[in-house]
Amino acid sequence: MQQINANTPFDDLAVGSWGAAWRTCTPQDLLLFAHVSGNLNPLVVPAEDDAGPAPTAPSMWVGSLISSVLGNTMPGPGTLYRSQWLRFQRRVEIGERLRVIVTCIGKRASPRAVFETLVVDATGATVCEGLAEVDAPAEAMAAPVPDLPRLFLAHRDPFARLTALARSRPPLVTAVVAPDDRHSLGGVLLAAGEGLIAPVLIGDAEAIRRTGEELGADLSAFRLVDVPDPHEAAHVAATMAGRGEAAAIMKGNVHSDVLLAEVIRKEAGLRGPRRLSHVFVMGVPSLDHPLFISDAALNIAPDLAAKVDITQNAIDLAIACGVERPRVGVLAAVETVNPAMPSTVDAAALSKMAERGQIRGGVVDGPLAMDNAIDVEAARTKGISSMVAGRAEVLIVPNLEAGNMLAKELTFVAGARAAGLVVGARVPVILTSRADDERARLASCVLAQLHDHFRRTGRALGAAEVPAPVPALVHAREAAS
Repeated sequence: MQQINANTPFDDLAVGSWGAAWRTCTPQDLLLFAHVSGNLNPLVVPAEDDAGPAPTAPSMWVGSLISSVLGNTMPGPGTLYRSQWLRFQRRVEIGERLRVIVTCIGKRASPRAVFETLVVDATGATVCEGLAEVDAPAEAMAAPVPDLPRLFLAHRDPFARLTALARSRPPLVTAVVAPDDRHSLGGVLLAAGEGLIAPVLIGDAEAIRRTGEELGADLSAFRLVDVPDPHEAAHVAATMAGRGEAAAIMKGNVHSDVLLAEVIRKEAGLRGPRRLSHVFVMGVPSLDHPLFISDAALNIAPDLAAKVDITQNAIDLAIACGVERPRVGVLAAVETVNPAMPSTVDAAALSKMAERGQIRGGVVDGPLAMDNAIDVEAARTKGISSMVAGRAEVLIVPNLEAGNMLAKELTFVAGARAAGLVVGARVPVILTSRADDERARLASCVLAQLHDHFRRTGRALGAAEVPAPVPALVHAREAAS
């Protein structure tokens, strides 16, 4: 049902008539105000990486809240400003909840009216006070609240918080296979510069050095293992990880199947109790949380047993990234079980298996269609009531084709930022597309750090300390000692 704003026309307006509204200050408010006003003062604009001191809200943003109450509530639709006087008593920080109150204190010749304006914080302390003179509406009006177009702020780094966490760990000794093109070597240099990885460059040494010269990079600080053949380079990387000489493997300019064939080779000793699966972590502009999608790159047509491992792997990575109890939506084309659609049967089975403790750490529901998995209103419209519907943080797709199309649509149509990791092996495998840029590779190294910490300790980085045995995988500081 559409909301209606009714006004108080001038003739019905009385001294003492008042209106009020609540508003919480968010980073998005400050960014949008910067766009609209052109005020780019660094003291009032949130930094992209959340570095430096927290910004304060521009005082005129606080003042603009008064106009919303005058125009929506009292006197309401049809009101036009004549003047506004303001005095600001203190600054407002992100996250503060404000109450805006306007009270009529006088009427002049029609249609002029004078209002006392006041903004207070949650404790009632004054933030801003002033006087407004307006032209009140002449006639009664009930105006439907317009459905404004949604605005998405796509430029902010969705991995900034996770990157800051990952920087607190020692760099992972990472075997990088064939980093001989600009994107793969550039990603390695960026991640090494952030202190996330200590790379061992394995591949055609001449090609790697040539690419380094093109990038203007000094590679002398990195160990370089000359193995010109990509298959053999992948073999060397997997062997190093199996011996505990590397804590992660990273794909460079090499085909995924070549690299993964060596990772799953029995002799490498990297296979764990579960099937390997790939997880995309997407920063989607329209969502306020990361979206985990699996499997979109590794398992082509997984059966139910494979989907159990895929789901558990994705839950573990979500927990490693700080999602306390991930909400998992198992996707299908419809949200009802249809025996003619095997994906719906698998989804229902996964949901029941999670209820019985066969999948742990998350809340699993399915089948869910894409709309009612991530949109609360779509779930409500279809009468779906669950802890997951409309709020899914992890999406399990029915097959690789569906997942790959979903991830790429989010990236190239919705402006999402993506990182990817293969989990299920005894070390994280940083697996990106050869077309991915350096930032995607950096974010994937962040995931490797967080997952490695979770695998070692059983908890997310930054969570309460719980003693746990530490496997004999080598970090850079450990190797140096």
